[in-house]
Amino acid sequence: MLLKTVFYVRFTDSRLTLIVEEVFFIPNSWFTLVKIIFYDESIRYITIFARMNLEQINAVKKLLSQPQKIVIVPHKNPDGDAIGSTLALWHYLKNTGQEVTVISPNDYPKFLKWMPGHEHILNFEKENSQAKEKIEEATIIFTLDFNHLGRIGQMQSSLEENNATFIMIDHHQAPSDYAQIMYSDVSMSSTCEMIYNFIEYLGDDDKITPEIADCIYTGIMTDTGSFKYSSTTSRTHIVVAALIAKGADNTKAHNLVYDTNTPSRLHLLGCALKNMVILEDYNTAYITLSQEELDTYNYQKGNTEGFVNYGLTLSGICFAVIFIENREEGIIKISFRSEGDFSVNEFARKYFNGGGHTNAAGGRSEISLSETIDYFVSLLQDYKEQLNP
Repeated sequence: MLLKTVFYVRFTDSRLTLIVEEVFFIPNSWFTLVKIIFYDESIRYITIFARMNLEQINAVKKLLSQPQKIVIVPHKNPDGDAIGSTLALWHYLKNTGQEVTVISPNDYPKFLKWMPGHEHILNFEKENSQAKEKIEEATIIFTLDFNHLGRIGQMQSSLEENNATFIMIDHHQAPSDYAQIMYSDVSMSSTCEMIYNFIEYLGDDDKITPEIADCIYTGIMTDTGSFKYSSTTSRTHIVVAALIAKGADNTKAHNLVYDTNTPSRLHLLGCALKNMVILEDYNTAYITLSQEELDTYNYQKGNTEGFVNYGLTLSGICFAVIFIENREEGIIKISFRSEGDFSVNEFARKYFNGGGHTNAAGGRSEISLSETIDYFVSLLQDYKEQLNP
């Protein structure tokens, strides 16, 4: 049975002018069926994954109308979007009177440790007993910026054993089904943009404080490459404008994230660029960093953030990869980036136990660095046509 909400919206994009007449919110689903009437009176129904459905919104409102013990969890090795979204949601829920705790699976980069509320984040690795106690007590667990419990490392078993209500908010592909309420939208620029939407869906966008605005702005900024990636839409800019109007300090956020380099990080970048290999036949560039090189330049968590993108700055390159050795975990950490239609998400899922987005994904290898490189290069022959459009 469809729950029908009728409203009228007129808008124009570069391709067509149309009326969105009816929206059907389908119970127990995470998509919305939209009836579109074109000005030539033709009718088309499409599904949109860009919002929560009415049933889910009402379910969240009902849950939050009562006192809850809430835990918010980002993925392991959290980035700006993960920390920004969790802290923004933490501020919002705390301000509504809920008991809320953010628990990160492990530490996160120093350049994010200025964000309002960061000092209240529990580190599961370092504050294990306290973190486990909060998880055991939780009645609601929000999981942000990931869609599979395998992305939280040692925390996985603690969450799998928990009977709390799970709410997923995430923009990566192929979500698993562990959450009772799932707001999953692969078209979104970032989970932070989704948190803005989430608060708006609950009718509380007027409760977005400067602290919340700073956190959301930072996550959108970092996950869109300072608004240059194709996932940045007109809606993204509308949200960002609203955040600045609500008190986000965009200049401060940019400076504290991007302009706090240490000499050792810049030397590590120099090493990475020196190691870059260009495979012209495949329009591909890859970078390697061994554990010895990381140690030589006093590697700190977050120091290699963004290094992979340098490959795509080369004319003609459409596929860029970085391979980073991590002897402590016994893996090679891999980041993939692409331009155009080449899906690094599919590539990472098929060959390197990873995934993510069409143009940005991660993966891992459990063989040596040199063996991983040889294996990677051997795969490219099968993709030569795709990489030479």
